[in-house]
This record gives sequence, C-alpha cells and structure tokens, in this order.
Amino acid sequence: MRKLQVFAGVAAVALMASATSSWAQTADQAAPVALDEIVVTAQRRAENLQEVPVSVTAMTGAQLQNQRVGDVLALSGLAPGLQIKTDDNAANPRMFIRGIGVNDFNPGTASAVGVYVDGVYVASPLAQLAGFYDLEQVEVLRGPQGTLYGRNTTGGAINVVTRKPSSTPGGDLAVEYGRFNAVNAQGGFGGPIAGDALSFRISGLYDKNDGYTTNRLTGNKGNDANRWATRLAVRYKPDDKLTADLSLSLNQSRGGSIWTYHRSLVAQTPEAAGDFDPSLGYAVCKPAYYTSGQCTNVLGYANTSKNLYEGDYRFEGKDIVKLFGATASVSYDLGDMTLYSITGYQRAARDDWEDTDANPLQVISARYIALQETASQEFRLQSNGTGPTRWVTGLYWAKDDLSNDSRYDVLGDLRNPTPDNPTGMDPAASIGVFGWPLTQKTRSWAVFGQVDHDLTDRLTFTAGLRYSVDDKSFHYVSDVDYGLVTLFTYDGDKTFKSLSGRLGLRYALTDDANLYATYNRGYKSGGFFTGQTTAPEDLGPYDDETVDAFEVGAKSEFLDRRLRLNAAAFYYDYQNLQVYTVIQRGALSVQYFTNASAARVYGAEAEIEARPMRGLSLTLGAALLNAEYKDFVSVGQDYSGNRLPSAPKASVNGVVRYEHPLPVGDFAGQLDFTYRSKVFFDTANTERLSDKGRAYVNGQLGWKLDGGRYELGVWGKNLFDETNILDITAVEGLGFDVFSMGPPRTYGLYLRARY
Repeated sequence: MRKLQVFAGVAAVALMASATSSWAQTADQAAPVALDEIVVTAQRRAENLQEVPVSVTAMTGAQLQNQRVGDVLALSGLAPGLQIKTDDNAANPRMFIRGIGVNDFNPGTASAVGVYVDGVYVASPLAQLAGFYDLEQVEVLRGPQGTLYGRNTTGGAINVVTRKPSSTPGGDLAVEYGRFNAVNAQGGFGGPIAGDALSFRISGLYDKNDGYTTNRLTGNKGNDANRWATRLAVRYKPDDKLTADLSLSLNQSRGGSIWTYHRSLVAQTPEAAGDFDPSLGYAVCKPAYYTSGQCTNVLGYANTSKNLYEGDYRFEGKDIVKLFGATASVSYDLGDMTLYSITGYQRAARDDWEDTDANPLQVISARYIALQETASQEFRLQSNGTGPTRWVTGLYWAKDDLSNDSRYDVLGDLRNPTPDNPTGMDPAASIGVFGWPLTQKTRSWAVFGQVDHDLTDRLTFTAGLRYSVDDKSFHYVSDVDYGLVTLFTYDGDKTFKSLSGRLGLRYALTDDANLYATYNRGYKSGGFFTGQTTAPEDLGPYDDETVDAFEVGAKSEFLDRRLRLNAAAFYYDYQNLQVYTVIQRGALSVQYFTNASAARVYGAEAEIEARPMRGLSLTLGAALLNAEYKDFVSVGQDYSGNRLPSAPKASVNGVVRYEHPLPVGDFAGQLDFTYRSKVFFDTANTERLSDKGRAYVNGQLGWKLDGGRYELGVWGKNLFDETNILDITAVEGLGFDVFSMGPPRTYGLYLRARY
C-alpha cells in the first residue's frame, strides 16, 4: 500500500501542479493541447468513446509500442481491473477483468474474456498469445458483452484492430536491442496496387532473446523467446459503397518451454514440519524452512535456492506453436444501412515438452500436443447516420474442432521393470505415462440485434437481445503407457442454449458530459472438461455460466477538452460460475472443473486523462474490487466467502509523457507504472499461493528527428526490479509448488523510422 500511495500521490501532485501552471493559458494557447478524440468500435460501429455507454479503455498502436506491449499478456494492468497471467511460454493466457476469468489452461476451456482480431473471435487459447505488431488500436471492454459479441464474454472483451492498407505509400520499422540479448524488429510497408481501388500492406515481427532463467545443471538460459510473424493485407475499394479487406497471417513460436521455480513442501525434520495433512500423507513445510534443505518433494529433492530465476532442470524443452489465420471483411453501403460480412479461419497447432516439476528427478513432466481449427461467419446489417434511431442486427455461425494427444509422465524414477512388466509402469500407484487423447467438435450459431433510440435530444434508450446455440460433441480416452492400457473412454453430446441481452439509458448532461445506466445479461457456454483425469465423472458436462450485471457510469470532458474523466460503478450477480480447481484425490493432486453455485462482484473504476500544457500528457486509472464466491461447496471443500483468483482489491495504472522541442529534433520521455494489491492464485485462498501487492515502473527517453520520422532512445521495464510472479501452482500430491515468473528488470536501445 505504501507504493500505491506514493505512485498515486506523485500522479496527483503532477496533475495538480501542471494544471495550476497551465490551465490559465488563453484559448488560443490552449487549443493545440486539447485531448484527441478516441474512436472505438465497442458497439460494432465507429463512435466517440465519450458517447459509448460501455466501460472501455482504448490504446493506440503508438501507445502500445511506447509501453512495449508485445502480446496480450503485456496488457496486464494497463486498464482498470485487467489482470493477465500464463503458465506457458507461447500459449494459453488466462485473462481476468474485474476478477472474472478462468484458471484452466487446457485448450478446450474458453476464456471468460473474449479476444477479437479485426472482428473475428479468436476461439483457441493456443492462438491468444500471438505477437502484437502493426496495430492500429486495442480496446479493452469491461463487463459482459453477450449481446453484440456473444458467448464467452462474461468478463469482457479485448478487441484488437490491425493497421489497414492505404492508397498512400508508406512504411515503418522499429528495432530494439536489450538485456538477455533481446532483439525485436517489427514493421510494415504498403501502398497502391491499382490507384485508389486496390492497395496492400505487408507487415512482420521478429522477436528473440536468450531468456532470463538459469539452469544450474548446464548454465544455459531458459524462458527464452524465438518467434516470427507476418501478415499480408489487401484492400479493394472501387467506390464509396464497397470496401473489402482480406488478410492472411502466419505466426510461429519456437522458444523454450516454461522453466518454473520449484518450492519443496515435504518436511523432513521436526523443526521444519508444519501441520500434518492426512490427505497428503506428510507434514507441510513451514515457510521459514522452504529453502533450508529440510524440505523436499516426494522423491527427496530439496531446492535450497531463494532465486526465483534459477533451477535444476533435467531437460530443456521446447514450446512450439504454429498459427495460420485468414480474414475476409466486406462492407457494402446500401444508403440508409450497411451490410457487413466477416469471415474468419484460424488454425493453431502446439507441441510443448515441459519439465513440469523443475527439478533433476523424474517426478512429473508433460507433453502437450493439440490442434484446433476454427471457422466463423458473421453477417451484420446496421443503420447509417446519426438519426434518432440506430440499430444493428446479425447472424453468427462458427465451427470449432479440437484434437488433443497430451500426456503426463509421473514418478518415472520409481519404475521397476520386470519380465512381466518391462515398462515398470504401475497405474494403481500413480506411476506411469498417463494420456488423455480427445476430440471435441463445437457448432455454434446465434441471432442478435440492438437498437438505440433517442427519447429526447438528451436521453437515449438502448435494448439488445441475442439467442445463442452451442452444440458440443466430445470423445475422451484416459489411457496409460501410450494407449497400451485404457482406463476408460467417455462420449458426450450436449446442446447449450442461452439468451443474453442489454438494457440501458444514456443522458447527456451537456455536450461534454454523459451519464449512463445499463443492465447486461451475459453467459459463457457450458461444455466438457478437457484436462487429464482418471475419473469419468470429472468430465461433465458442466453448465452455462450466467451473470446479471448492473453498471452506472459517467463520461465527461472539461477545460476545453484538456481534461477527461470517466468513471463507473458495477454490481454482478453470477450463477453457475465456471471454476477450475486443483483437488486432492488419494495421494495425487488432480485437475477439477465445476460450477460454483454463485458469486458476487462489485466495485468502481475511474480513468483520468489530461493535457495541462503543450507537450505534456497524463493518464491515471484506478479500480476498487470486491469479488467473492457465495455458497460454493465442492468435493467437500467450502469456498464460500473466498476471494476469486487474480482479483486484487485495488489496482492503479498511470502514464506521464512529455515532448519538447530541442535545438535539433524533439525530446520525448515517458514514465509509466502499474500497481495491484495482493492476489490469490487458487480458489481456496491458500496463503502460500498468494502474492503481495506489487508495483512495476517502466520508462523511455527518446530523441525525435525530421519531424518525428526518426526516433532513437533508451528504454527500461520493471526499473526497480520488482519480483514478477505471474502464477503459483500447487502440485501438493507430489510435494511441491511451481512459480511461473515474468521477466525481471530489462532495458535496451531502440530505433524507429517511418516514411
């Protein structure tokens, strides 16, 4: 809290000091420093952010570049209430908005936060960690978006907009070099092919570094990156009525698999022993003795290092992800209305070989192999103009096919080959290679509509409705020894039907101030659990998650549009919240997916943006959150009253940017920070599986030349080298926890050019 107070105080003092010295300028002097108008597509049409009755944070491509946002994971903390983590190097980000998200990392479980790229839903979590490059804007929509965006948006949506081709020739290039031999190069170029009617843009990304974690056994570095991506976009616009955009993209990541930090839990001495846990069969190590050498995992390994960025890894795996995407977006102006067609195809393939236990003994390792293909089609018809009634209606269809052939190798060092059992595997003792090959086919369709009607020149009424159907068929095999022994097979088929909607009122107090109140009914589709289990009853089906969300907010601008203040308060009532937990079954920790009976979430957020003087811009965002389970009892555990995972009670983010002319060129400096209070990483709110409040400060100093065509400078992230824990996962049945770590302090040089 001390760091939160310091950062909030610095931001407030800077804001007030700048305001006192600058807001007394004349109108002519003030005009050049007015805030830019922000245009968003939160309601599927281009609108001024200040007139949209939705909590939205919009970040331009330049802002993302200055804050070094290389993928969706790096968005964490940059919008109020947004927290993102991962336990993988190249896939499966777990996104939480206002505390709502899913801890499950399995590819068949959809996030509660939808990711959209150029209007196409990115269904596969294997594809959601693709590199960000050549972007126009990213919008973070907070709260259920079930009416216009559909299923799996009970938490919100992240809308990614790439740069489009232009008939004006142009290009840009950005190159960075930094700590850990990090090289990042991205850019694009394009122009006309046939006058104004046909244009193109080609863009690409190359990102490579040695990694920031050390294998003490070899001296090698891990948690490294090695990825590239390219996109070809073509725009056909023969007249003012027709616009057709086609894009093809390839992404490939071939970096190492994640290297975690191993914390040993099995107490071996009376001094180190905490409470004896009968379900585990051992006394859990006291925190003061974690690295004393008196605590081990079940096979006797003791990690005595306190350095979260090193370990004893018996092999150095790879996390290979290959992505292909195609999007065709067509709009045709019919006069009073416009017809839109958005077609998408995505293919995501992953092969990840992971040293899960992060120690030299064969306790558990994983091989995750998955392939997911998604095709979607949306037709949308919506009104043009700004008349008293504005409407949109549409149809949506999608097919999603997932195949998985993943396996865990458990307690390999305890295998005892005999003539009768040459592999030495013993499933009854949980010794063996346990696989869960599966296929899941999903067919979805929906019909939706929304209307905004001006009851008066200041009061607008909104109503929307969406009916959705998701049909899922599921085939699952639980086997041992690569299919030599089949424990069970499971086949399921179920259709999930949901009705979501929206009601709202917006009142314009003045031309620069709006109040709104909304009710949203959101849902997340039910399904089947796609994680590893030896119990068929674990597979489901689980039910739809639904939420009744109420929100009131205000959007306002002051002082000749040099100060912008947006604020909102919200209350969510969840039913059948989908929850991923790890439970103890016998001597093993196993994955478990179920529905919580209910959950309650409420809080408030505010965002301030100011330009108190020419060249200076300030932004500050803050969120207060209370998110807890209600009446949630599962497998004998009572989680009622517990805080939801990754739901900090307070979070703050801010940016101070200043540009000033120099005798040659211009100075451009920036300081930004994020803060979040304590979070729990598990449903049970286990104290050792939590992380205290953390603040992260980043900065950049640049020199712009030739009117901004060229820029060079230095940058740093996590300048104070704050411990960067993304997640902590308990594997108590095998006697350890693992920490997934984000990068420590990084820094480097950059060069940018554009024409």
